[in-house]
Amino acid sequence: MGNTFGHLFRVTTWGESHGGGVGVVVDGCPPRMALTEADIQPELDRRRPGQSRIVSPRKESDRVEILSGTFEGKTLGTPISMWVRNEDARPQAYAEMATKFRPSHADYSYQAKFGIRNWQGGGRTSARETIGRVAAGAVARKILRARHGIEVLACVQQVQRIVGSVDPETVKLQDVEANMVRCPDPIAAQKMIRLIERMRRAGDTVGGVVVGLARGVPPGWGEPVFDRLEADLAKAMLSLPASKGFDVGSGFGGILLTGTRHNDPFRAKRGKIYTTSNRSGGIQGGISNGQTIYFRVAFKPVATVMVEQETVDVEFRNATLRARGRHDPCVLPRAVPIVEAMTALVLVDHALRHKAQCE
Repeated sequence: MGNTFGHLFRVTTWGESHGGGVGVVVDGCPPRMALTEADIQPELDRRRPGQSRIVSPRKESDRVEILSGTFEGKTLGTPISMWVRNEDARPQAYAEMATKFRPSHADYSYQAKFGIRNWQGGGRTSARETIGRVAAGAVARKILRARHGIEVLACVQQVQRIVGSVDPETVKLQDVEANMVRCPDPIAAQKMIRLIERMRRAGDTVGGVVVGLARGVPPGWGEPVFDRLEADLAKAMLSLPASKGFDVGSGFGGILLTGTRHNDPFRAKRGKIYTTSNRSGGIQGGISNGQTIYFRVAFKPVATVMVEQETVDVEFRNATLRARGRHDPCVLPRAVPIVEAMTALVLVDHALRHKAQCE
């Protein structure tokens, strides 16, 4: 029912924002791979709330526990189940939302679909659901590194109108992690931080763009016609909370170029083919071409704001609502590890599919 992602490497997330906990089941992980909580925790630490003054102040340790699928520190090839306890749930902060729909949130649409909803923190619609994605993504990243030498990385490129300089070929993890907004351009990063802080003080929110990339992906990954690599990446990214747009390579900017200027010329060197430019974003015909894969994901301003807005209640009567609770003034800093996780999940799934069909 829409809670499972992937074909051969399948993940199913579960849990609600203010329930007992959230987690994931990973099925299809190869056996005999070293795996412990220590492989998962660093990525969850990058995603957790309370890590800086520009994200949600909710206090969660987000300590992961592997419940199944490993033995003596190695994967068994059986389903891996992982979970994280919810430690700082405060459902009382959402009491008014039990009867009123937050504007541009999923409150009304969930009620319209199911006839019932968990109004405490948004339930499944909360970004807390992404804990399972990040935990599964950490497993996928380890497979990609160990078996294929692939590096997956993401960073903040833009917050509202502030745009940082990001080179997909040279950006490094230490540059991304050098500041709390996770923008590798230090000058733009400071401007972004000041803007997000102003939004937080005003009770408002702001959106922007995250760049995702994968370096070292070999040519040949991807499935025509409906499971093109960029199509699966798009589905993965647009399944994220607050995501509203996706483009790959030159994206929408490519419409400004002619075909002769947009094409990536091929050359050969030492028995390998490469391109002298990469406006295709590492994918052609839905299949990787061996160049760096890069794309952008647009995230809207967080829907829950601390300013009174017009809405309706569950009886369809006009009302107003001033939201409460602990929320991110901007999702982008914590979206970075989530984008990385979903990228890794798509790539490891296609790696297994390619091996099954072509090797």
